[in-house]
Parts: sequence; C-alpha cells; structure tokens
Amino acid sequence: MPQHRHTPARICPSCDGFASAAVTLGGRDRNGQRRTITAHCRTCHGTGTVPPLRQLLDTAADTAFTR
Repeated sequence: MPQHRHTPARICPSCDGFASAAVTLGGRDRNGQRRTITAHCRTCHGTGTVPPLRQLLDTAADTAFTR
C-alpha cells in the first residue's frame, strides 16, 4: 500500500504563524465597543504559512531563466 508523504507547512518567517492581529484605533463606538481593524501579514497574506522551499526555488528559477 503506497504511503503518502505529507510535507509539513512552513511557518511564515515574517509573522511566526500569527498572521492576523486586531489593532485598536484608540476609541469606542456608541455601544462602548472598541474600534478595531484586522491587520494581515504581507508575506503570507494572513495564512501563517508559506509554500515549501522547493516550490519557492522552482518558481524563482522559472522566473530568472525564462526567455
């Protein structure tokens, strides 16, 4: 029976896996709730992971050596 190799997801080096954060705007609305916005990591776009290194290297090589 074939075994499937699962490559573990790499944690984003920019955010260490904490891809989204709620940032307070420093005030409260009419109901007394804090006003917040959600900020996402620019590197991983809010997923907390990046593609496997092999995929990144292949993409970079294809981009660098296209004619």
